[in-house]
Amino acid sequence: MAIKKVLVVDDSATERHFLGELLTKQGFDVIFAEDGDSGILKAKSEKPDLILMDVVMPGKNGFQATRAITHDADTQHIPVIICTTKGQETDKIWGLRQGAKDYLVKPVSGVDLMSKIASLG
Repeated sequence: MAIKKVLVVDDSATERHFLGELLTKQGFDVIFAEDGDSGILKAKSEKPDLILMDVVMPGKNGFQATRAITHDADTQHIPVIICTTKGQETDKIWGLRQGAKDYLVKPVSGVDLMSKIASLG
């Protein structure tokens, strides 16, 4: 499956801008959500090919939103990569157990992110 449209879910305007620029320069269409709840709604309405999910956000956190997306019949096919400052091994294991396909610790390297996306395609 070719990845064209990416949903970035992050409450930080700086992170949304950074990831948006990085992905746009690589030819992806990028859409944004500012928290877990709107991320779930956008996943359902926009049907992106990939979701980049922050963890620490107001309302539903990224772990809860990832679980909701990966356990919903409408969105379970969409891969989620968690991009967060939470770098403990237990956080990574928990994120993957919620259904995430991969886990990156911020600051996210463009090379690492593109490599992770390529491995999904």
